[in-house]
Amino acid sequence: MRNAERIGLTATAAVLALWLIFGFWPLAIGSRVALSLLVMTVSGGLLWQQRRIARRSTQIQKEMTDDELPPENYTGAVVLVCGDSAPLFAPAIRHRESRQGWYLQVERAEQLPLLIRYLSDTRQALLPRLFLLLAIVPEQHTDSEAFASQLRKWQRTIAQCRSVTGHLPPRGIISWVSPPAPAFATEPLWLSATRQHPDLMICHSGAGFLPLTQWCHEDTTGSARLCQRLWLESVLDWQHETLYPIVTARSRNLPALEPCLHGICLTPVNGVSGNLWQQHITACTTLPPPVTTTPELLPLPDGLLAALPRIRGISPRMRFWRAAGGLVGLFLLLAMLASWFNNQRLIRQVSDHLALYHTLSGDPAAPKLRAQQRLRADAALLDGWQRRGEPLRYRLGLYQGGRLMLPLETAISDWAPSPPVIKQIITGPQTIRLDSMSLFDSGQSALKTDSTKILINSLVGIKAKPGWLIVVSGHTDNTGRAALNQALSLKRAEAVRNWMRDTGDVPESCFAVQGYGADRPIATNDTAAGRALNRRVEISLVPQADACQLPGITPASPETGDVTTQQ
Repeated sequence: MRNAERIGLTATAAVLALWLIFGFWPLAIGSRVALSLLVMTVSGGLLWQQRRIARRSTQIQKEMTDDELPPENYTGAVVLVCGDSAPLFAPAIRHRESRQGWYLQVERAEQLPLLIRYLSDTRQALLPRLFLLLAIVPEQHTDSEAFASQLRKWQRTIAQCRSVTGHLPPRGIISWVSPPAPAFATEPLWLSATRQHPDLMICHSGAGFLPLTQWCHEDTTGSARLCQRLWLESVLDWQHETLYPIVTARSRNLPALEPCLHGICLTPVNGVSGNLWQQHITACTTLPPPVTTTPELLPLPDGLLAALPRIRGISPRMRFWRAAGGLVGLFLLLAMLASWFNNQRLIRQVSDHLALYHTLSGDPAAPKLRAQQRLRADAALLDGWQRRGEPLRYRLGLYQGGRLMLPLETAISDWAPSPPVIKQIITGPQTIRLDSMSLFDSGQSALKTDSTKILINSLVGIKAKPGWLIVVSGHTDNTGRAALNQALSLKRAEAVRNWMRDTGDVPESCFAVQGYGADRPIATNDTAAGRALNRRVEISLVPQADACQLPGITPASPETGDVTTQQ
């Protein structure tokens, strides 16, 4: 996958994640902000890392020219030679081409993943043809600890290639060792073993691959092949004692390197005195082999490449589209899950409102009226969504609001509150108490237009009688300033007096008007119900001998209430 494609996928993933957070998931504002900051931080870190990798790939491009890299239509194996690669390449030449493959030298371990990434960005078609070759030349090492450290470093680097290609390319370990005597070095002798053929095979020129036992039986030079076989067995012993315990060991921080090809080449090798191979032979025979010097490069393992497994895999472009499809599929899955959750929450909310509404009997009417108002708000919201389109977080084919309209409309229309009942509390046979809010608007002293019927029904028993004074007193709760409450209570009492005077043609001398404000409460002002009782207008009949003198009528006795007519 190209680096630009990886950057595009990272940016797309960040945008889709923010879309999920703000468009679909039912989260609080603080949670949305925190998640969006987390998404931007993670995506920013990934983009920074990808840009850094792109710059390091540019460094590889500067070190290797296009002539050293195989063309994208190359059909052979592309072998990246790691480890002791210097004896296989001429100085200042980073590649060798043969009939079977194109060999590229990897001088340092950190160059390997960068080279593979560069090939992924520039020559994607070559990735299925990659082969990682760990070259081992024991005659160029004298310190076993340094040799083991170098192997572990390459082992760790090869394992990191999985993050670049998505899988580890085929891997092989080949050791080049000098033959037992110059007489046997007429041509290189190759020995190999693969996963498909774990038995040792000899790659014999002109005869293909032969089993080791069959090759030994075809000996035509006396003891030459027997000597070579003993030498090969010594090489195998050295590999099992020194090489394989390191590269195949699995530890906490170091994965095991499982090669698919094991190879040995007997050919003259430039060595150093006291090398690891001499140390091994000396430990076995006490006779160290001589150090070989040759100006030639080590032979390439062309004959062994035919035994490599052919891994087609998927192309980098196909991996890109698979990653893009997976990203979009994951987004749609999470979006549909969020849409389902939002619709379930909407259904549960409306169902709870309907259940509460149906459990209320309507007596008193206020709780059920509030529940009905909630249903009206739900119906208005759903009706608006039906006309303008529901929000995106409820879509994706999962919207359930349409089927909630019918039960909402049915519940709203099957009940209506009764007409307001006038709070009329009679404290005695001659006192009537009226609710101020039934007669006046809040903070006003003018009678409502529909208060006439209320006054007629309430004051039907209050009539002007000589010797009785009609006392109209106004009261308020303790809300607001005391002076304003006193003035308001007086004006309301005067408004009721004026209505009674003008409607019943009663002389003004029959009335007394008083405004007490909040000074005479009949209930506590700490609750809404108590304040409602304190907002009142009281009408009382008080005996007074000279009150309400109507023409031609003698004042009645306060004790009997009888009225006499003057002649």
